[in-house]
Amino acid sequence: MRLPHPPSPERSAELRERFAEEARSERPDLAALCLLLGAQADGGLDEAGIDAAQIELDELAGRLPFRPGGPRSWAVALRELLGERCGFRGSAADYQRLESSLLHEVLRRRRGLPILLSVVWMEVARRAGAHVYGVALPGHFVVGFGAAEEQVLADPFEGGRVLTGSDAELLVVGATGASLEPSMLAPADPLDVVVRILNNVRAWAAARPERSDVALWGVELSLLLPSHPARLRYERAQLLVQRGDFLTGASELEAYAEVVGAVDEGAAERVRKQARSARAMLN
Repeated sequence: MRLPHPPSPERSAELRERFAEEARSERPDLAALCLLLGAQADGGLDEAGIDAAQIELDELAGRLPFRPGGPRSWAVALRELLGERCGFRGSAADYQRLESSLLHEVLRRRRGLPILLSVVWMEVARRAGAHVYGVALPGHFVVGFGAAEEQVLADPFEGGRVLTGSDAELLVVGATGASLEPSMLAPADPLDVVVRILNNVRAWAAARPERSDVALWGVELSLLLPSHPARLRYERAQLLVQRGDFLTGASELEAYAEVVGAVDEGAAERVRKQARSARAMLN
């Protein structure tokens, strides 16, 4: 794939403001956040494209049976519509593609990472009235239907296959070597889903040093979320230096050193040394 061009600086600033506002709202809209993230990656995704993606999710929801029944009936109805009739699923190759983390591209290609396919499942099912939520199993994201005592899991990456208890156990054992714990089946908060998507974007970019631009906007969107690890500021500073913005990067490193110094002066001094090295690159 030829990667999309980034939005203009003015458009990017507007998107980030809207992303931060949505993330801090009382009930963050998962689809809206994913589409704003996608527009940050793809300058070709304009307002009409964002609206078209939301409309497509609405139309898919309208094709589901009216209140099909309990959690398993919902899971089967979603599998039949999205997995079988519409062809949404994933493959190993999707892990190598940035667009697999962009909701508008997943809707277009019918392909994506487990978490983005799960976003499609959740947004379509939610619009149709299902009790649906994401389940962030270690190493693999799936969708849950129903309350805890009657929970049914489905795997959108495999076309919506309805999972048995042993299926879920095998997924966790395969990813971690540990047993499935009940806490792993808890519903994922929308912002936790966005964090995991941004982590995937940053991991994709980290494996491709020439795409430090993607890594940078991935970090900067992460920093706009209400809760984030302080170390993201260090990551952003390093990326700025890597991209040749030595002065801003050095200033960011020094600011991070002040934070770290309160708990680990040795680590703070190492960061200050990096800042001095970055400033020396200006000479």
